[in-house]
Amino acid sequence: MTPQMTSDWEQWKQTLHSLVDLGERVGLEEETISKAAYKLGNFLADKVDPKNREQRLLKELWDAGDEEERKVLAHLIIKMVNRDDVAQH
Repeated sequence: MTPQMTSDWEQWKQTLHSLVDLGERVGLEEETISKAAYKLGNFLADKVDPKNREQRLLKELWDAGDEEERKVLAHLIIKMVNRDDVAQH
């Protein structure tokens, strides 16, 4: 994997973390954030071409899943970006 791909992936995760953090700071509940992540996932899977292999994998998982599996994936992505932030501090 090239450094650029890693950088793009890390930047993508940091952007998601910032959005989740903002939602939490304005008082959104975890379920509301997960629902928003699910809607965003649908939009991204339909409209945006993945920029690296990690995003492509997420798109393939999204496309393979049914609605409930996609909701779980959205929730797991939120957990991943929050965990990564804790690990960095």
